[in-house]
Amino acid sequence: MNMPVTEDQAAEIAAQRAIERPTRRTVSPALEERLYRPVPVLDRGFIRVVDYMGDDSAIVQAARVSYGRGTKSVRDDAGLIGYLMRHRHSTPFEMCEIKYHVKLPIFVARQWIRHRTANVNEYSARYSILDREFYVPEPDQLSAQSAGNRQGRGEALEGDEARWVLDTLRRDAETAYDHYEAMLNEGEGADPGRRGLARELARMNLPLNVYTQWYWKIDLHNLFHFLALRGDAGAQYEIRAYAEAMLKTVRAWAPLAYDAFVENRLGGAELTAGQLAVVRRMIAGEEVTRGTSGLSKRVWDELQAALAG
Repeated sequence: MNMPVTEDQAAEIAAQRAIERPTRRTVSPALEERLYRPVPVLDRGFIRVVDYMGDDSAIVQAARVSYGRGTKSVRDDAGLIGYLMRHRHSTPFEMCEIKYHVKLPIFVARQWIRHRTANVNEYSARYSILDREFYVPEPDQLSAQSAGNRQGRGEALEGDEARWVLDTLRRDAETAYDHYEAMLNEGEGADPGRRGLARELARMNLPLNVYTQWYWKIDLHNLFHFLALRGDAGAQYEIRAYAEAMLKTVRAWAPLAYDAFVENRLGGAELTAGQLAVVRRMIAGEEVTRGTSGLSKRVWDELQAALAG
């Protein structure tokens, strides 16, 4: 894996981490230990926590509208947070916020930005020049189109098929970036007799696997919604890799909320009224088939998948 940050960026991160500030605010010691450090994702990407507000006690305090740090017992706090999660009481989780610095391929960013409940500030290729960095999948992530899912992957590509795809991705990305640099006509090798194209126009030639960066700030309730969708096994691998890295930061930040989320959302399942009726029939001892269930094939398959775990 390539280094996700340059030497200068690593030095800046070290300088940030060397500063210690006394505070009366609630802090999460486990997240403080991770603060500013980049966590590698994919081949050249990363996430890193750059700021946060609140922890498990902020959720409990908001739910009870109380002073102090919640109840006397962690068990009581865990029970309350679990109750809030199960019954979708979202507001107490909105009392916690976190800000990430993320480096990600542009095609992943376009999926990510569909979550409109965050504050985002992206690196601007109108003002700055994008780096020569592209996402190229690992060979085991190259798959053919799924026959049954229009937005999913099927069987893995192997041998000459996989080599051709990887070579094409690298070659096309390098060629596009060479042309991008040539159109900009800046820096070393620039032709003083030729005007460069405006940065806001030159960027349109770049492929979607070029890396961009942004700062992304979100409250815990909406972060959980993002992670439930993008951390799901059915999510695209590339964005799921970021979700999995972010889940580890949430576990360090608010472990009781993390446990409630895993128990009730990631590890749980929602049933339709029809699916619930089928489960009740099964519990009563009836042998229910797809034909007698009254469910469509898709809804029946989803129920079977949920019951199989």
